[in-house]
Amino acid sequence: MHFSFKTALDKFRTVAVLEGISYLILLFIAMPLKRLAGIHEVQKYVGWAHGLLFILFVALLLQVWVTYKWSFYKVVVAFISSLIPFGTFILDRRLEKEETQK
Repeated sequence: MHFSFKTALDKFRTVAVLEGISYLILLFIAMPLKRLAGIHEVQKYVGWAHGLLFILFVALLLQVWVTYKWSFYKVVVAFISSLIPFGTFILDRRLEKEETQK
């Protein structure tokens, strides 16, 4: 995992990982607690945090699209990765691999 804020890509990768973590917590902890145990507060707050991270993810995705001149296809793949559980972790690995090849 990558936690850095030096460049726009570093910020994007960091937020992507955090967004992915919040998504997994929402899907596999908060929602079951709401449905099975009737504890609504966990989903409320985790959902709120995940929503903020998702908005930040999209904003930073737009920033790296412009800054690094990503193709439209690459941006769409990055966006879709945020909708799939574990997708942002795979995205982070691919971006790390691209960085090391340069």
